[in-house]
Amino acid sequence: MSAIAIITARGGSKRIPNKNKKDFLGKPIMCYSIEAALSSGLFDEVMVSTDDEEIAQIARDTGAKVPFMRSAATANDYATTDDVLMEVLAEYEKRGQTFEYMACIYPTAPFVTADKLQDAFRILKEQNASGVMPVVQFSFPPQRGMAVRDGRLAYCYPENAMKRSQDLEAIYHDCGQFYFYRTSEYRACRGNLEDGYVPIVMPETQVQDIDNLSDWKLAEMKYKMMSEE
Repeated sequence: MSAIAIITARGGSKRIPNKNKKDFLGKPIMCYSIEAALSSGLFDEVMVSTDDEEIAQIARDTGAKVPFMRSAATANDYATTDDVLMEVLAEYEKRGQTFEYMACIYPTAPFVTADKLQDAFRILKEQNASGVMPVVQFSFPPQRGMAVRDGRLAYCYPENAMKRSQDLEAIYHDCGQFYFYRTSEYRACRGNLEDGYVPIVMPETQVQDIDNLSDWKLAEMKYKMMSEE
């Protein structure tokens, strides 16, 4: 068995400048993802894909590898995570290395821990799944959402307007933290898995999108709460 952890950390960031290397409670935020991957003991290779030399140096100092820099084609605003992962796998293949399993870990995901990665890998193997994804339940049911139409609020799904929340199907969204794959199956479909992803449901206290500085402060508060549990 062989496994690789790929942390996708490009240099550009419009909404929060230098987001991937910004200090998060005492160290660059990307260090949390690297440390979780290393301490999990799951991976033969923990690498960072980046186009930024300062990020590359932080990665090396934290214990990750940066065997090559990201290409210009996968470092622009329009490149997808799948573009980056496919490039990384292809570059390793050129060097004679292939991996049975792969985890993609985002660099702004301080809530990822070694335990969560180990759980995901166990589920991947036990359920013979192609991929595992952490998700979180929407705090308010989207089925009762409203839109502004002609200056007035209108239910998007009027048939659900009077239904109790507990009577509506629970709906989840991607945590934006990590994904675990069987590499061959990922490469065959670039993540559009035919058998779908097995979910790992995360508590809302351990999930936070970080798109602005208010999000950043909320993430720090939640991280402190998680650390005290």
